[in-house]
Amino acid sequence: MKLLITGGAGFIGSAVVRLAISRGHEVINLDALTYAGRLENVAPVADSPLYHFEQADIRNRADLDRVFAKHSPDAVMHLAAESHVDRSIDGPGDFIETNVTGTYNMLEAARSYWVGQGRPDDFRFHHISTDEVYGSLGEDGMFTEETPYDPRSPYSASKASSDHLVRAWHETYGLPVVLTNCSNNYGPYHFPEKLVPKVILNAISGKEIPVYGQGLNVRDWLYVEDHADALLCVLEKGKLGRSYNIGGENERSNIELIETICRLLDQKRPGSEPYEKLITFVTDRPGHDARYAIDPDRIRTELGWRPSVTVEEGLERTIDWYLANEDWWRPLLDREGVGTRLGHG
Repeated sequence: MKLLITGGAGFIGSAVVRLAISRGHEVINLDALTYAGRLENVAPVADSPLYHFEQADIRNRADLDRVFAKHSPDAVMHLAAESHVDRSIDGPGDFIETNVTGTYNMLEAARSYWVGQGRPDDFRFHHISTDEVYGSLGEDGMFTEETPYDPRSPYSASKASSDHLVRAWHETYGLPVVLTNCSNNYGPYHFPEKLVPKVILNAISGKEIPVYGQGLNVRDWLYVEDHADALLCVLEKGKLGRSYNIGGENERSNIELIETICRLLDQKRPGSEPYEKLITFVTDRPGHDARYAIDPDRIRTELGWRPSVTVEEGLERTIDWYLANEDWWRPLLDREGVGTRLGHG
């Protein structure tokens, strides 16, 4: 297929780009190259004849119409989004503009293109979202595709809005869509403001490792390359109008995750003291959801997909990658918001 992938220079998007090209798909990577988008993320495939790059902003409809007309994609994988909860607390406007208005622009550009092509049956618009739209769980229960939406942050509210737009364009205009909602991703090429890379980089730099509250917030951790595999599976085999929850089947509290990273670093790059001594508990994030957990039954039974990587295996791979790729992450440490506390509210 010829895939138009938005946000393909970002963390998850670049994993999808790399995997899609390795499987023989042609890829148009549409990315505005904002602070977290980096062409270095797709450098392993940039010389492939299957790869094309378009610097464009999903907030600009004219940009999108130009890209659709130029490349005539068979399918869209819409990943471009503002995604950091802490940044959404400090500056919600960017999240509304990109995640809501940008998704509206993508839907309208895709609809115009699809209608102009004669409404081909095999066209797909795959919208990639998050489990955070479902809100917060207690100690029991899991998110299913039928869980009512209950977003708690500007980020999750903006993603919930975009999900509703995608479903509305399917019901009203017949646009052939599929949706996915994923759990927390981690892995190579992850921007250093996020939890896993922040812990790794703070630890090896001898800096404090900040932990919100008591670190008891629980997430289901999904290795990014597993996620990319699941996304291509849903694009190719998912039922139109249907949503699929994608989880790693790896629930861990934040403190458990951080302690695991510290123990692995003690083995791989020993310091003068155990890295756990750098852990520092800080004031919690406003509106911090207690627990997320994915029920993966639908994607497992309907599409035959399951994650292949345990959290321990994935963390080891991730740590190895950061230790071997200082030239990738070192320049990012000076970017605004990296290494400093965001999300005070």
